Amino acid sequence: MALKATIYKATVNIADMDRQVYSDTVLTLAQHPSETEQRMMLRLLAWICHADERLSFTKGLCADDEPEIWLHNDHNGIVLWVELGLPEEKRLRKACHQSEQVVLYAYSERAAKVWWQQNQSKLTSHNNLSVRFLDDAQLKQLTSMCTRNMQLQATIQDGAIWLSDNQNNVELTFETWKTLGE
Repeated sequence: MALKATIYKATVNIADMDRQVYSDTVLTLAQHPSETEQRMMLRLLAWICHADERLSFTKGLCADDEPEIWLHNDHNGIVLWVELGLPEEKRLRKACHQSEQVVLYAYSERAAKVWWQQNQSKLTSHNNLSVRFLDDAQLKQLTSMCTRNMQLQATIQDGAIWLSDNQNNVELTFETWKTLGE
């Protein structure tokens, strides 16, 4: 019998001072049987960083031709394509051709740094790509907030993210490896 996804609910209050976005949102996250809690929580954090009423989770690990998260315009064009992990350069190239903006959230410190050294020169030609990295210590703090029913408050200012629940309060900052237009 096939394993089923584990369902998580997240009620998130977002105050993004950098983009002037304020939102109260209830999200449903399906954790694929092969997905770790770390990866799922990073997916949630990526959604928070780009919060928009049109932003949606996709089939993720189950679909080769879709990102983890995306945002479509009124004409069904892809405005934002969000990837997680350490994808092949070919996948990022395809995403950059299909979307106005692509954001990769890399994690897993040792593997990510090796991946970046191997792919950095290939990725510089993609002006609509940005690469952000979250180190293992911060990812562990983020994962400590994972429960089946999360109540989260997120404040984003000057690139820093303050995330809290009833028991934890963490400050998260991505290391920027590549910015748009670079």
